[in-house]
Amino acid sequence: MLLRSLAAICAGAVALYTSHAFAAAPRPVVVELFTSQGCSSCPPADRYLSELSDTRSDVLPLAFHVTYWNQLGWKDPFSFDAADARQAQYVRRFGDFAYTPEMVIDGKVAVVGSNRPAARSAIDDAKSTSVTSATVDAIRDGSEISVSIGPGRGRARILLVGYDARHVTPVGRGENSGETLTESNIVRSFTSIGEWAGAPLQLRANAITGEHMAVLLEASDGAIVGAARVTDRQRAPAR
Repeated sequence: MLLRSLAAICAGAVALYTSHAFAAAPRPVVVELFTSQGCSSCPPADRYLSELSDTRSDVLPLAFHVTYWNQLGWKDPFSFDAADARQAQYVRRFGDFAYTPEMVIDGKVAVVGSNRPAARSAIDDAKSTSVTSATVDAIRDGSEISVSIGPGRGRARILLVGYDARHVTPVGRGENSGETLTESNIVRSFTSIGEWAGAPLQLRANAITGEHMAVLLEASDGAIVGAARVTDRQRAPAR
């Protein structure tokens, strides 16, 4: 009887430790930049996002190119409606309005994307205060993505993001006419692939458009509570 009790206590302790280990696991801070090639204020923010991509593995930068600048002389080739919808979600949450360049950190705080001190401060705050509900691991094998999510508390929507590492675009018209823009981590597709409810979960999804991919866990209040770059069995992890 005593041995059984000790075994139960040990098992409980291991389970508790495992749960806390998953909750405490580090993850990248997710930085979403809403931008457009038709916006003259955006290139400084685009350059900053490129620097984050090149120098900080603890940050997952994602550039969402919106469509609402397209009617002003230059159609951004990377703009898509899902970027507008994503920003509209934040507009409702923050009680703000849509603008570019807007940078949202971990789904919680919005700053002007070209304001480097404000962005750095928000990223540093997120690193020290962000919540990780569960660890996320994802591997791409050909056209299939395998996602593993650890145990934790709460619920979250599982989002798959496809993005290209870098593009260089000569702009022929509009506010940036004559400029050649170098932009990084450009989101090409964005979709929900399931729900996580606290229990360990494994799922598979088809690869989506984009050279690289990432998986995000988004809580009901919009906060990012889990994130991981998708690694490729044949290649090194994406930036």
